[in-house]
Amino acid sequence: MTQDSVLRETRSWFTRIASQMFFLAALLTLSYGLSGCGKLQARDDLNKGVAEFKNGQYDKAVEFFKQAKDLDPNLLNARLYLATAYASQYIPGAPSEENLRHGNEAIQEYTSVLDMDANNISAIDGLASIEYQMAGQPFEPKKFEESKSYHQKHIAIKPQDPQPYYSIGVIDWALAYRGNTEMRAEYNRNNVKKQVQDTAPLPPDVRKAYAEQYDSLVEEGIKSLETAIQIKPDYDDAMTYLNLLYRRKADIVESAGERDALTKQADDLLDKVKEIKQKKAEEAERKSAQ
Repeated sequence: MTQDSVLRETRSWFTRIASQMFFLAALLTLSYGLSGCGKLQARDDLNKGVAEFKNGQYDKAVEFFKQAKDLDPNLLNARLYLATAYASQYIPGAPSEENLRHGNEAIQEYTSVLDMDANNISAIDGLASIEYQMAGQPFEPKKFEESKSYHQKHIAIKPQDPQPYYSIGVIDWALAYRGNTEMRAEYNRNNVKKQVQDTAPLPPDVRKAYAEQYDSLVEEGIKSLETAIQIKPDYDDAMTYLNLLYRRKADIVESAGERDALTKQADDLLDKVKEIKQKKAEEAERKSAQ
């Protein structure tokens, strides 16, 4: 698996999260009492919006959610569902004004939920997801950092959830990998007769500059992924990214011995990932045969 393919798969995974979160939210029971015709109509519009969303009629769903929010501004779930409907329509990398508007509207609505309930995990995760999706094309490091900040809020509320630690590791890798690629490309442009290959050690001056800029980021990512694996020992996706960050760390260390040791750690992790995936596949096959 190449680093580019892993990044593509992860972006796809983050995109699915927004839709999955919507369906989880839709299962919540609106248990609090509603009084007055407006509030009753708001609940009816909310239910109609959920039905339209499940049928793939996103524009209609959005209108119902907006009506529900207008009728009952305190109906938190109307805001949450509206945000998730916008997020589900956002296509990472598509440059159209309409697409960007969907992303920004999702951010606005999720933020309004946090204004009412600062510890709302669904809104926190929704913001982490949409900020990440909007950070890739065009590349915006600030949005990656904003996404990370919401994962950190999740950790502050529920420190035993492995997913936000994993996501922080993914973001740190994306930033460190981008920086590594750009520095190699710049060196190669300036040294046409002395090219450095993707897997080769960085030239001393480039290595030093890379270490100064990305060492703390790589260390943070490694620590986050190691924490995710401590919480969930068979977290093969976290191991895959930990392998990739060990390789970025190998570009930072000075001695060949340290570089070789980190590369071996990375290779060993890949072997472990293969074992875990094989076990999971065998277990799934046994269950399907029962």
